[in-house]
Amino acid sequence: MRLDLADLRLFIAIVDTGSITGGAANAHLALASASERLRKMEAEIGVPLLHRHARGVTMTEAGEVLARHARPLLAQQQRLRQAMHAFACGQRGTLRLFANTSAMSAFLPGKLAAWMAAHPAVQIETEERTSADIVSCILAGVPPAHPLAEKEEVAFAAVLNEPLVALYQTSALQQHIEQHAAELGQALNVRVRMSHFAGLCEMVAHGAGGAILPRVIAERYRQRYSFAVIGLQDRWAQRRLCLCYQDDASLSPAMRRLLEWLRQP
Repeated sequence: MRLDLADLRLFIAIVDTGSITGGAANAHLALASASERLRKMEAEIGVPLLHRHARGVTMTEAGEVLARHARPLLAQQQRLRQAMHAFACGQRGTLRLFANTSAMSAFLPGKLAAWMAAHPAVQIETEERTSADIVSCILAGVPPAHPLAEKEEVAFAAVLNEPLVALYQTSALQQHIEQHAAELGQALNVRVRMSHFAGLCEMVAHGAGGAILPRVIAERYRQRYSFAVIGLQDRWAQRRLCLCYQDDASLSPAMRRLLEWLRQP
């Protein structure tokens, strides 16, 4: 038996209105088309589904069974349509974002919190990754009494022999910094490693050493701790945060909405 959802929708419309004319109108079909479709349904099933009367139609026993099974199917189809519409309009889905340490700590939390509040059915998976193209505004932080504190900018090579407080080597940002030190044939002089920027800045303020961290992080924690902020002159340290994806066609509606939000100042 080959009945499609359009057949079932027409049949229920006829039953609910009590006439083939009314059912055809509700199903947005011409009367002749609706009558022909109903005839084919009855031929496919092999028994009449409706009793035709001068004042309309009533269901046969077979028609009652068909209606009883058709209604839940149509209701499920409507729920499915609504669920798929949520994906199509970007209101539902799972998005995966890779971000460097700076973006994860300073840019994404506030942006994502507001966006996710407006899109409660969208799940976002974030993962910290190393990316030389999106390392942003790396600066060196030192205690206020440090000899370098008088300078506005220094070369990265000038701080390699200084005692430093650093993130753990599992951090994408720390891996990036130490890679540039290795390219100069040196290793960082790390006294202690911390798991987060707050710990780094507090250690710097208490004279444990300098630290290399993003500008936005340094400026944020300088309001809480006392340390000088010095710019790194190296080109690799002057990076801008980028949004990277294959092409527009590869983006889901939800991802397009998120990218539009993240581009806002």
